Amino acid sequence: MNCVKFFSSFRLMKDTNLTQHIMKSYFLILFSAICLTACSSSDDASINEEDMTMEENMDMEDEATYSGNFISVAHPTSGVASVNKEKTVLKLSNFKSDEGPSLELYLATDANASEYISLGALKGLDGEYEYDIPDNVDFSEYNYVIVWCVPFGVNFGNAILEMN
Repeated sequence: MNCVKFFSSFRLMKDTNLTQHIMKSYFLILFSAICLTACSSSDDASINEEDMTMEENMDMEDEATYSGNFISVAHPTSGVASVNKEKTVLKLSNFKSDEGPSLELYLATDANASEYISLGALKGLDGEYEYDIPDNVDFSEYNYVIVWCVPFGVNFGNAILEMN
């Protein structure tokens, strides 16, 4: 009789361990599903933000006659420069550059600003900015947009405007 009791209690203990194992597995699967769902939601949101920014830039370029991407020269500079169809406004999009003394935005004939038209003081170092363009600018000649440090005569960065 003791032998039967022993095997019965062993079987009950074995079933309890199996039940605990199954419960732990279900909990782990449920926890993993919640984590993956939460992670994928934030990834989708960032992808949608990137898509929206790319779509805005594409719309802006569709409305522009000339555009170009900034490259760094003496300081980190990035973004897009574009000229509207009426050739009255130069827009800087997703623009970033370093701080410096007396920075101006030039339309120039080359990266050295041998001949240039000043559009005025740089309006900011990070964001979207618009500058009025003087009448009758020939963009086949003045095709460089330059962030120029006036006191030191340094090109921080520039974009070469190309016809769209």
